[in-house]
Amino acid sequence: MSRRAAFLFAATAFLFGTSFVGIEAGLVSLPPVLFAALRVDVAAVVLLVYAWYRYDAWRPCTRADVLGVVASGLLVIFANNVLLFVGQTTTSGNAGAVVYGVMPVVAPVFAFFLLRDERLSVADAGGLLLGLAGVVVIVQPDPANLIGSVGQGLVAVAAICVALGSVLLRRIRPTMPTLALTGWSMAVAAPAVHAVSLGLGESSTVAWTPGVVGAVLYVGVLGTAAAYPAYYALIDTVGPVRANLTAYAMPVVAALTGWAVLGETVAPTTALGFVVVFAGFAVVQRQALVTALCRWLGREPDAPALTGSFETVDD
Repeated sequence: MSRRAAFLFAATAFLFGTSFVGIEAGLVSLPPVLFAALRVDVAAVVLLVYAWYRYDAWRPCTRADVLGVVASGLLVIFANNVLLFVGQTTTSGNAGAVVYGVMPVVAPVFAFFLLRDERLSVADAGGLLLGLAGVVVIVQPDPANLIGSVGQGLVAVAAICVALGSVLLRRIRPTMPTLALTGWSMAVAAPAVHAVSLGLGESSTVAWTPGVVGAVLYVGVLGTAAAYPAYYALIDTVGPVRANLTAYAMPVVAALTGWAVLGETVAPTTALGFVVVFAGFAVVQRQALVTALCRWLGREPDAPALTGSFETVDD
């Protein structure tokens, strides 16, 4: 990874990981889909105002821009947020972040059918499955209750929607600035999320305590208006398969944040799961890790030792 990619990776994992805890805190007082709608509202206003101020070409101008806004708005924003917030009403923040670990596993499947510039080696596939094994260690699902685990199931479907949306964005390749694309995606998704909230009969009467305001602002500004542009920029930099590896770092951030802010416990099996997840990440990113280690030791990386990672193929 370049320094830019490493920074975007860390920022995306931290912002999304902490937002799981913010969502869990806000759901104590807010209906789930209404909370998701408020999150999108705040992010849309922040991003569109900034894009209008910052860029001359801040509106969709090409067919690719329009398709990118629609794909992002419907899959990554609308479907993801509705399913995620409803799912988190019956699962904890760190467990919700862990279930997001299906993203790196399903993204290569979508990429195989929709993209030609990313190929997955056998070792890469093994690393992704190893990371998923770490997710299973952390969650420890009860086979007898898998069908009834509605909350985790909804979060998993949300993650699949994000994986598909990220691959579609890579295929479409919109040309407008990332912040503007994200803002318009939020504007497209916001009315649809509010419509679902109304359709579910959620109450719009909210007791605006400092805690509720803080949760909405944190999730809306940092967990959305800052997190999604970082995620989209990461997709543009390293591709959707590598970008979705952030789902393996989110559980670490969410668990530590839940422990520090909400007093949630971190079980020994959770720590073991983190180790397994990191091992899977290390296998997939072995080329970057070996290169970084060689540079740290003041040596040139051995090219033959770095083969077997994602290959880039010209269209």
